[in-house]
Amino acid sequence: MRFITAAILTLSALAASADSIPATKVDYMPKIGGTIRARWEMQTDGGLNRFQLRNARVTLAGKIAAPIDYFMQADLCDCGSMKFLDGWVRMSLFRGFRVQAGQFRVPFGIDTFRGPGNYIFANRSFIGRYICNRRAVGVKASYAIPAVPVEVEAGVFDPGTIGDHKAWSHQKTWAAKAVASLGDFKVATGVVSDSPDSVRYNIADAAVVYSCGRWQAEAEYMYKHYTGRSHRATHAAHAWVDYAMPVRAGIFNQASFQGRFDVMTAGSDGRRDDTGLLYTNQPARRRITLGATMSRIAGTRHADLRLNYEKYFYNSGVSAPDGLGDKIVAELVLKF
Repeated sequence: MRFITAAILTLSALAASADSIPATKVDYMPKIGGTIRARWEMQTDGGLNRFQLRNARVTLAGKIAAPIDYFMQADLCDCGSMKFLDGWVRMSLFRGFRVQAGQFRVPFGIDTFRGPGNYIFANRSFIGRYICNRRAVGVKASYAIPAVPVEVEAGVFDPGTIGDHKAWSHQKTWAAKAVASLGDFKVATGVVSDSPDSVRYNIADAAVVYSCGRWQAEAEYMYKHYTGRSHRATHAAHAWVDYAMPVRAGIFNQASFQGRFDVMTAGSDGRRDDTGLLYTNQPARRRITLGATMSRIAGTRHADLRLNYEKYFYNSGVSAPDGLGDKIVAELVLKF
């Protein structure tokens, strides 16, 4: 009975705090957006090439009340497959504090949170693609600390894939993240603990982002530790720089140039083979990416014509997996 009384008093205090927030005019009309990426790739060794509709994403977002919003996202064509990606509802219980439930990315990392419409390069970094490319079903809480420019997030999720919400499990995925804004810089750190099969791994992350005028730059590092000495720890990092300038070139009003270096040691996705052991399914590699992009920008809408060259370096005796060798990528990206 005391617990119920305390819970009622707590909810009443939260409601009173929410009521103290000044009323603002809210647009309840749902907003539709999306991203389309069409590309052509050619391997420079041998000349194999292909066309792809890499993404055809559609989003729906809106509010049903001032403190309650929602978001849904599906990819109608991810290399030919249809995928439901995100579906969540979020409530602002009091100033700076929000709770979000549904299916979404776990709160961890910087590069992993970029959507296809905001990529700097045609292909994601090794960190964004292999180390912790994780959506899950669960709940998270976030709090923007009013006294300092810091936001913290933490959540708990089912460990299974987003294609199966019916499975029961004793295991859970845990994640937490903190981001501090310091002038032109953002500094982020986080941890995640996951168990996609029966072997748990833990990842720590540190990143710094710089944005000022025409320049953007980022550096991020992740350390992935597998419990029970089931696999040697994986290290991964990337650093990139982007310079953009206004132009008048036909339909384009911006040109930008990019350079990136990323690296990872041998890793596992955490799933066991037929013998019950983890195995290396993510070979060690290094990569240099050079790019140029011509853009037509109108507010948050933009069209990008991008050209990238990727140069890979593998350890001696290791052959590049199909599609993961030196190549040229040209793509047209439309975000609306």
